[in-house]
Amino acid sequence: MIRTIALAALTATSLAIAFVSYGHSRYLHSGRQGAHSTLLERLGYPADAKLLIVHADDLGMAHSVNAATIKAFESGLVSSGSIMVPCPWLPEIAAYARSHPETDLGLHLTLTSEWNSYRWGPVSPKDRVSSLLDNTGYFYLTESEAASHAKAIEVESEIRAQIDRARAFGIKPTHLDSHMGTLYQNKTLFEVLLRVGRDNHLPVLLPKELLASTNALSSILTQNDIAIDRMITIGPNVPADGWTKFYSEAIKSMQPGVTELIVHIAHDDEEMRGATADHPDWGAAWRQRDFQFFTSDTFRRLLQESHIKLVTWREIGRAQSR
Repeated sequence: MIRTIALAALTATSLAIAFVSYGHSRYLHSGRQGAHSTLLERLGYPADAKLLIVHADDLGMAHSVNAATIKAFESGLVSSGSIMVPCPWLPEIAAYARSHPETDLGLHLTLTSEWNSYRWGPVSPKDRVSSLLDNTGYFYLTESEAASHAKAIEVESEIRAQIDRARAFGIKPTHLDSHMGTLYQNKTLFEVLLRVGRDNHLPVLLPKELLASTNALSSILTQNDIAIDRMITIGPNVPADGWTKFYSEAIKSMQPGVTELIVHIAHDDEEMRGATADHPDWGAAWRQRDFQFFTSDTFRRLLQESHIKLVTWREIGRAQSR
């Protein structure tokens, strides 16, 4: 999850609050998008177009996540997702990726393992990435712990290994982002993320508001790096009965540009309740609510009424390569 990144919580200094919180979106223009064209223009849309990537995190984490997210893809209302390569259910989502090559699937580069009783570690040999591991031999529980201990050379080795493993499974990633925002925690890790993205010719999730909030990150971009306009993700401050209201208001207030709306989809079943025990935030019930909303007629109608078009990271990657 980008806690999320889902990042339900990045500050300009700790990068631990959401890149963009609902009701605070600004449409920022960046000279780094190219001297003469905006991202909308590069994608072939007019300046007033509202483009939305509905992005499902955490594929590969569990069968429940895979199954529910695949249903959401098939509804036509979730346009993109990203895969956690170190997780146990990678083979299942890889099989789906191979049989559905048109699906927009990136990699949710993973350096944390946040659930107390459901853990994972690196795809690299542990003795080569020891700075990424806690005293139990798994990734650290939180993004701040991971960032404070990680050696950049070991981070780079591990995320390159995750990309290689994904490709060995037949996955052709369309983009890169970072589970729980770990790779956005400081300039050194951000540089690693950008370097790996550039070397693999893959766009990286770069919301303009995050970049505008800290010169340390924006200073290392080039004109070839594409930034989207804003990112939206729901946070723990929204009560369960406010889910539909939050998302509906976010959709209705969307401004022109490219927005990513990050969601976490699964079924509220025994598997997910066990995996996320004692952790209601981003837990089983949370993910069921996301599934219900983002496969609903209500959401479909909101997109139509707000004149919003769903797009993918594959399209952004093509624009970046031009």
